[in-house]
Amino acid sequence: MWERIALTNATVILFWVPRKLPDMSAFTTNVEFGYWLHSGKVVYGRPNDASKIKYLDWLYRVDYDKKPYEGLNSLLEESMKLANNLYDEQVNEILPLKERKILKKLKK
Repeated sequence: MWERIALTNATVILFWVPRKLPDMSAFTTNVEFGYWLHSGKVVYGRPNDASKIKYLDWLYRVDYDKKPYEGLNSLLEESMKLANNLYDEQVNEILPLKERKILKKLKK
């Protein structure tokens, strides 16, 4: 439950999925990704050689109109940019969830 509360209160949720089968399946990540995708605060990436990520890639493209980040550094940089854009720059603390800006899905 602590993780659910923390993700609810998070400004940004970063998903880095370096999935390798059979040693690192991480299929629970698929459920978590789908659950949080519509929050507007997800940033997603994976290395090019990750396994079983095509559906995650597709969902991210459809909902965010972005390609997945292929490098961890670029993913972290984008996460920091998003975090800066989602809370009010006038204060030095992160605002409560109900006071934060929420990203709207871009219409094509």
